[in-house]
Amino acid sequence: MHGTEAVGESDALIDARRYLEICNACRYCEGYCAVFPAMEQRREFSAGDVSYLANLCHGCKGCFYSCQFAPPHEWNLNLPRVFAELRDDSYAEHAWPAALGGLYRRNGVVLAAAMAGAIALVLIVAMILSGSGMFGAHAVRPGAFYEVIPFPAMMWTGIVTLGWAVLAGVISTVKFWRASGAPSAALLDVGSWKQATSDAVKLTYLDGDGHGCNEATEAYTQTRRHLHHAMAGGFVLCLAATAVATVFHHLLGWVAPYAIYSPPVLLGLVGGVLLLAGTAGLFAIKLRADPVPSVKRLLGAEVAIVLLLACIALSGLLLLALRGTGAMGTLLAVHLGFVLALFVTLPYSKMMHAPFRFLALLRNAYEAKAH
Repeated sequence: MHGTEAVGESDALIDARRYLEICNACRYCEGYCAVFPAMEQRREFSAGDVSYLANLCHGCKGCFYSCQFAPPHEWNLNLPRVFAELRDDSYAEHAWPAALGGLYRRNGVVLAAAMAGAIALVLIVAMILSGSGMFGAHAVRPGAFYEVIPFPAMMWTGIVTLGWAVLAGVISTVKFWRASGAPSAALLDVGSWKQATSDAVKLTYLDGDGHGCNEATEAYTQTRRHLHHAMAGGFVLCLAATAVATVFHHLLGWVAPYAIYSPPVLLGLVGGVLLLAGTAGLFAIKLRADPVPSVKRLLGAEVAIVLLLACIALSGLLLLALRGTGAMGTLLAVHLGFVLALFVTLPYSKMMHAPFRFLALLRNAYEAKAH
C-alpha cells in the first residue's frame, strides 16, 4: 500500500495523492496559486489534506498547461481534473442529511426536476388563490403582487425553504471543516479572516498574478474572473434588494411593488443585469472549455446551477418590465418558482463551493502566517 493510501479510497483521491507527491518534488508551479505553497508544507497527504487542497483550487488550469508531466506524458498529471472530482466528492460526502448526498451525483437532472416542479407548484397555487386574477392586467399599485399570491403564502414558503437551505448548508460546511483536519485556532484568528475575505472578494487566485487563467487554451485571460465578479455581485445586489424591500414592508409599511426609482427596484435591476451577464458568459465558457482538464460527468451540475441563476435574473427583469400588463401574474409565479427551486436545491448543488472554498482560503491564510 502506497503512502497514506487506505482501503476504500476513491481513484480520484489515490490519483491526487500521487500527483501531489510528484508536484512536491517538481515545484515548477509553486507561484501559480495558493495550492502549491500549501502543498509544500506537507510531506504526506491525508484524505482531509487532499480535500482541503482541492477546495482551495479555483480551477484556473494554469498548472495543467504548464506541466511537463501532463497528458500525453506517461505520468498523466491532471490536477484540475482530479481536484474537480474531489470537490464534488466533498459536497456529497458532507451533505446533510447524508441520504441527500446522492443528489450531487444526479445534480443536473435534480435541478431541472426541481425547477419544473417548483414552477408548476407556484403556478397551481397562484391560480387557485387568485382565480382569474392570475391572468388579468394589474395596475402597478401597492399590493398588486399579493392579488396573485397572498403575502402570507409567499412569505412563509420563502422562510421555510430558505431556512432549510441555510440549516443544511451550515451543517455541511461544519462537517467539511472538521473532516479536513483544519486547526480550530484558525476560526478565531482575525488576520486570517481578513486575508481570506480579501482573497474571496477579489478572486485573487483567478487573477494569475495579473495574467488571468486558462479557459480553453494556453492563452491567459481575465474573462472568467470578471464574469464571476459580475455573477457574484449581481447575486449580492439581488439579496440586498430583497432585504431592503423587507425593511420597507415590515418596518415602514410600504408595500410592493415599488416605484422604478426606489432602492429595492434599482438594486434588483442592476443586480439582475449583472447576474444575467455573468451567468450567460460563464455558460458560454463552459461550452467551449477544454475537455481534458475537465470532468464531463460534472458538466450537467455546473450548467444547471448557472442556468437556474440566469432564469431567476431573466424572469425578475421581465417581471419588472411587464408588471403593469396581463403577463404579471404568470411572470410572478414563474419567477418565484425559480427562486423556490434555488432554495430547495441550494445545499445540494455546486453553490456549496462558496462556503467550502472560503473555509479553505481561511485555513490557507492561517497556515501561511504560521509558516
